[in-house]
Amino acid sequence: MSLTARIAREMRFLSGLARTLWSVRGIKPDSTTLVCDDFEAAVDQFADHTALVFEGERYTYRQLDGIANRFAVWADAQGLKAGDTVAILLPNRAEYVPAWIGLAKLGIASALINNNLTGAALAHCLSISGAAHVITDEESIAAIATIRAGLPRVLTYWSIDGEDNAETHQRKLDLKSARVPPERPSASRRTGIVANDVALYIFTSGTTGLPKAAKITHMRAELYMRSFAGATGTNAEDKIYCVLPLYHATGGLCGVGAALLRGGTIVLRRKFSVTHFWDDIADHDCTMFVYIGELCRYLVNAEPHSKERAHRLRLGFGNGLRPEVWTEFTQRFAVPRILEFYGSTEGNVSMFNFDGAPGAIGRVPPYLRRSFSVRLVKFDIESETPVRDENGLCILADEGEPGEAVGLIKNDARHNYTGYADKAASEKKILRDVVEKGDAWFRTGDLMRQDKDGYFYFVDRIGDTFRWKGENVSTTEVAQAIARYPGADEVNVYGVKIEKLDGRAGMAAITPGGGFDLNGLRGFIARELPTYARPIFIRIQPAIETTGTFKYRKVDLVRDGFDPGKCEHEIWFDHPVQQAYVRMTPELYAEIQSGAFKL
Repeated sequence: MSLTARIAREMRFLSGLARTLWSVRGIKPDSTTLVCDDFEAAVDQFADHTALVFEGERYTYRQLDGIANRFAVWADAQGLKAGDTVAILLPNRAEYVPAWIGLAKLGIASALINNNLTGAALAHCLSISGAAHVITDEESIAAIATIRAGLPRVLTYWSIDGEDNAETHQRKLDLKSARVPPERPSASRRTGIVANDVALYIFTSGTTGLPKAAKITHMRAELYMRSFAGATGTNAEDKIYCVLPLYHATGGLCGVGAALLRGGTIVLRRKFSVTHFWDDIADHDCTMFVYIGELCRYLVNAEPHSKERAHRLRLGFGNGLRPEVWTEFTQRFAVPRILEFYGSTEGNVSMFNFDGAPGAIGRVPPYLRRSFSVRLVKFDIESETPVRDENGLCILADEGEPGEAVGLIKNDARHNYTGYADKAASEKKILRDVVEKGDAWFRTGDLMRQDKDGYFYFVDRIGDTFRWKGENVSTTEVAQAIARYPGADEVNVYGVKIEKLDGRAGMAAITPGGGFDLNGLRGFIARELPTYARPIFIRIQPAIETTGTFKYRKVDLVRDGFDPGKCEHEIWFDHPVQQAYVRMTPELYAEIQSGAFKL
């Protein structure tokens, strides 16, 4: 890289960092400025600007505030008080953000429940929320019917578009009867509430088990919302397209905050649609969109759209955009800039890729390393524990070496760790005696590597990386390689156990698209991956199960393994004798498990 290019890169980085740090100034644990105060300040400044567009309806900042105040009046009527919790079980809709903002005006926390959950997972989230009241709608209430009897306590369900129903414990939450919206609750109603008190509970995606309730304090919510308002450089003329679920931090706090704290407009859709994405972007004159990486991959795999370049987008921001998709996405759709970030709902490790270097999840330049409390520590894949030296301290990973990302825990805005509602689960995420005796660091559970310029690259989730033939296999890196094969629309890689063999063998679940040729895949994998990293088993299925935030679920795939008796889909075995993929049968399965093949 030339000197001029390096200077330009550092200017982009420092400019983005300065905007972000300026936006979060003044946030501290004992502050009495809460997330609802930030929203009300924006309302006062941009009262008659359009704040939200949803299904043909436009809402000004003043109107959204009026809806929020109606929720506060409702909470008052139920006798709710500061410190209580209300569950919100809704799809994306205009009332979603005003609901939790209105409750926050009274110091009431909101538990944001994934409206796609059913059965045991839904019952679990409602139970651990601690809420006695659930705000829902006709679309979501049906899922409750099957689990209501098994809940540990009786909940009252308040439908914002339904009627009273004593049999189902459903009551109408009327947001329209009074023609004039109620006044704001006095700020004195939340006297004693500080920024370190809980504003929201946001649940983990549950990719490996039941979701956990992450505690989102007012301080953390402010950090999300203000930092993205600063990092994206949003202004009152911007329109941000959001199809991500509002029950999750990326859409519900990062995307919402980027727009609503700066007078911009959120163009909200109920859920992501490949078919309607570019129509919405162009027709609403959007200037930004918020993404999860898989959303971009779906668009890249889609047929050409007449409006895919007929837009005014200047920025896409989000996380999880894979390197093999990044460049193709920006070039095909003429998106000038991508702002990739890294962060977890409950953690204190966050970073931005202000430079737009494809594939990097963030950057900490060497000259600023002391100002950022994130480190990569060496990690033993087999024992799934950090590697320690003779003094019991963790060993930092070398340049380019994968290590677990950890963040120093302190009681301030940037380093605070609030954890989960479950104290035991919170403690499991703390790593002690890392750099010095007595210190405490948040464990991200993510393996990363960092290059000489300070760029961080995601390697894998701990537990996903496995050992085979004495080597560590990154499921993410293998999936990225296979995803380059024509017609491999979706790829999910994981390790499976073979009896009598050490480690785990690689297996790839693939959703094929147009032009996919299984016979050619074997040769492609042989060219692209070393022997130890090549999946021995291929599972062909019409779709790969994801969470509401497009994360792949692996737990069921690992449980099925390569047993044809457990799996309804085709399984193929890379036969070492025939040098070809062979369809798995119960007889072949038994042979493999008996050790008949040298693998």
